[in-house]
Amino acid sequence: MPIAKVDGVEVEFEAGMNVLQVAELAGKEIPRFCYHERLSIAGNCRMCLVEVKPGPPKPQASCALPAAENMEIFTDTPMVRKARHGVMEFLLINHPLDCPICDQGGECDLQDQAMGYGRDDSRYADNKRAVEEKYMGPLIKTVMTRCIQCTRCVRFITEVAGVPDIGLISRGEDVEITTYLDKAVASELSANVIDLCPVGALTSKPYAFNARPWELKKTESVDVMDALGSAIRVDARGPAVLRVLPRTNEAINEEWISDKTRYAVDGLSRQRLDRPFIRENGKLRAATWAEAFDAVATKVQATSPDRIGVIAGDLQDAESMKAAKDLFGGMGVKSLDCRQDGMALGAGQRESWLFNSSLQGIEDADYILIVGSNPRLEAPVLNARLRKRWLAGALKVGVVGEAADLTYEYAYFGSGPAALSGLAKAKGDFVTGLKTAKAPAIIVGAGALNRPDSAAVLQAAAGLAKAFGMSWNVLHTAASRVGGLDLGFTPAEGGKTAGELVQKGGADLLVLLGADEMDLSKTGAFVVYVGTHGDAGAHRADVILPGAAYTEKNGLYVNTEGRVQMGFRAVFPKGEAKEDWSILRALSEKLGAKLPYDTLDQLRAKLFVDHPTFGRIDYVPETPAAVDFAALGRKGELSDAPFASAMKSFYLSNPIARASVTMAECASLASGVTKIAAE
Repeated sequence: MPIAKVDGVEVEFEAGMNVLQVAELAGKEIPRFCYHERLSIAGNCRMCLVEVKPGPPKPQASCALPAAENMEIFTDTPMVRKARHGVMEFLLINHPLDCPICDQGGECDLQDQAMGYGRDDSRYADNKRAVEEKYMGPLIKTVMTRCIQCTRCVRFITEVAGVPDIGLISRGEDVEITTYLDKAVASELSANVIDLCPVGALTSKPYAFNARPWELKKTESVDVMDALGSAIRVDARGPAVLRVLPRTNEAINEEWISDKTRYAVDGLSRQRLDRPFIRENGKLRAATWAEAFDAVATKVQATSPDRIGVIAGDLQDAESMKAAKDLFGGMGVKSLDCRQDGMALGAGQRESWLFNSSLQGIEDADYILIVGSNPRLEAPVLNARLRKRWLAGALKVGVVGEAADLTYEYAYFGSGPAALSGLAKAKGDFVTGLKTAKAPAIIVGAGALNRPDSAAVLQAAAGLAKAFGMSWNVLHTAASRVGGLDLGFTPAEGGKTAGELVQKGGADLLVLLGADEMDLSKTGAFVVYVGTHGDAGAHRADVILPGAAYTEKNGLYVNTEGRVQMGFRAVFPKGEAKEDWSILRALSEKLGAKLPYDTLDQLRAKLFVDHPTFGRIDYVPETPAAVDFAALGRKGELSDAPFASAMKSFYLSNPIARASVTMAECASLASGVTKIAAE
């Protein structure tokens, strides 16, 4: 490896690194505004100036200067210090004195670096330049007079999000960052520009003027808005969650999160169930926990186990599903299901329902076939990974399903199962390259697995994967799905699926664990709803037992690649609401079938014994077991119906999002139809 000297200390570095990266390897902090390790190099803020030898006797931008063998780098000479002070003075010529009213205060790179490199006065007496505000949608607030033209936002939207809606116009003193067509930024990742902006030019519109960073209690947790399990930080003050920010996790989300992850949090305080309810004479009335438990116990004891069904929703933690399975499974109930959408997977080896390449490992693929999925809506952060690989020229993509804008080019083979079954004989560069690909992969989405013919589709996809030697990857959309399948929260022999349970005559008693994505209009069953929001399940319920949202409890979640992650409580449940597992534990005592654990730690201990995969926190096998393709699916007639993405509305996909005013506004803009916000 080449060696360079940084302030007299020798440092080994990888070929291709720039001077700034080499200096950081040596432990030297280089100030910067425009440089970001995940974006292309712009070299326009000039804050990262250093002195190098051999080279001209002047400061040079370290971000844009490749490091070389035997190069000497000086990061703190009088020349460098004077240059940085001069650059900071230039940056502040037009910057307004907004710190007391700026939402970036306390988290501002310009504020921090002005302390180290700024002057206590200015030599410029001209009037400051003013720039009119730009409209970037309901999520991004702009105060463009503060902008220092670092272009991080432009590069992110263009390179990572793949939606070139923001750009730099004009020249010299008239330069402005703007949306080209004065419209909302049309990306599911758009609000990441708020984190990237080093000044207060782009801030969070829903969060504006709500709190200062030092007022907030910060809790590290995981996201449940999709099945990726992105690393997040939940910021709360008192009983309210005020914002969600991304944490860096190279294996999952790098440092990005979707707009839904970030902004659905206002739904946590709206339409909440904060006390038990019982339906009498067609109307719900507030009740005590004792009354609610008595009503449930009476009905359960009067109902045969084969007429009871339990359905787990998309946001459930593993502990609540384990408690439900232990309680109702122990009573002889066979109809338990975590697949609200009717997904075909759920039996056989674990690898059959996992994203086996891993989210980070998918970047090693050279050919990818996407079947029945729209990753841009179902997993925006994963879609950004695919785009990154495609931009590098190392990935070819083929699609069978919706012909959507995925932000990268792909070979399109058709919309339905016929295109899938005939792909092996299709002509074209993609199929030809697939035959000789070094690391081909298939991504099967929920849209291909929640159909009446999904078993036949599954067999066709598995046959194709086996024929071309593709790694098998299932992209789920529900945060609870893999955890439920790992637990075996599926119908036992003789049991009914979720779809069968909600049909007329399907069950006499239905227990819904946050299950709100099903049509409950046909069922005549007595419905017990354990959940957080007044959504579909609560509207149909006969008894409501208020549960805790993902920010209000400690819980285990398993993402689509099979990685077990721990979510942590940031605030306490609303009103009289309780954690879901504790509700089931209290109910078990009322039913005379007391569960053998009294604390969450005891429940987890039993969970780890019964299902050892849950004890492997944050672990994904480097080389997963080979998938038994022959066991996937079964023979059957393939429908002519085209594949449709499981994500009908990205911004309104779960009860929390549907209760969010911000998500309602985003959904309205995305559909072009004005809607009334959920309130």
